[in-house]
Amino acid sequence: MKISLIVPCYNEEKALPLFYEEVKRVSGEMSDYEFEMLFIDDGSKDGTLSLLQEFAKNDERVKYIAFSRNFGKEAAMYAGFCNATGDYTAVMDADMQDPPSLLPEMVKILNEGEYDSVATRRKTRKGEPKIRSFFAKMFYKIMNKISDANIVDGARDFRLMKRDMVEAIVNMCESNRFSKGIFGWVGFKTYWLSYENVERVAGESKWSFWRLFKYSLDGITNFSSTPLKLASVSGFFFTFVALIMLIFVFVRALIFNDPVQGWPSLVCIILFIGGIQLFCIGIIGQYISKMYIETKKRPHYIVAKTNKEDVVKK
Repeated sequence: MKISLIVPCYNEEKALPLFYEEVKRVSGEMSDYEFEMLFIDDGSKDGTLSLLQEFAKNDERVKYIAFSRNFGKEAAMYAGFCNATGDYTAVMDADMQDPPSLLPEMVKILNEGEYDSVATRRKTRKGEPKIRSFFAKMFYKIMNKISDANIVDGARDFRLMKRDMVEAIVNMCESNRFSKGIFGWVGFKTYWLSYENVERVAGESKWSFWRLFKYSLDGITNFSSTPLKLASVSGFFFTFVALIMLIFVFVRALIFNDPVQGWPSLVCIILFIGGIQLFCIGIIGQYISKMYIETKKRPHYIVAKTNKEDVVKK
């Protein structure tokens, strides 16, 4: 049986040697399985590609696909799924926050036949800034309420999947990808494996708070039309309120001969309603922009260098 490991890499020169040695150790303990290490270099600017080429010279199990520029982690994972050939396929980060030591247990669970994938989640968010943890938890709660994608709090991209699930993910060839949502949307029976949070072994995280915020917005708009419904509801609500206030002002002036005063409050109301309108237009714009990108049919990634034969390019 063959296991493919998909490892997206972006400026992971410091972490890669440690990760590679750990994978070699774990795969050595799993001698009954054939391994394929598929590293996706997402346009790294350091020595990541040189390291991968060195690994490949000494280990025929190492395959690398180097992009022409940075296309993002989602594109890197998709390239891995398209080119993985294993019976089981795992996606994991090179920074050791996804411990390779969990692979034997994950394989054992899949071999029992009850589950189609084994996904990992962190038991706690120890070591993570509190404000980041708060917003992450809120995101998972909101996402599960407004979409069909089942995402567990603390879920990692690190998971081991059977071939059927991998093929289902590949068939979802949309340009605007949110893998955590895709994993949940395609279904299949998943076992959740919890483990203690692990810090990066080297290098720095590429995910700033702002990037995570934009990523969460992509996740919401990719898997839910609820924001559009909220825009419609808010429009109806403020139209109704405006009608009531119009009747009130008219009756007040007609019956009580009381002219309406207070232009500062009127300006505030106008600015408030204008802000709501711009907010709703912004929501609509997000969906239109995604439709615009999808209609272009641009490739998800462009391969610059690889040592893998018959690379699938999508």
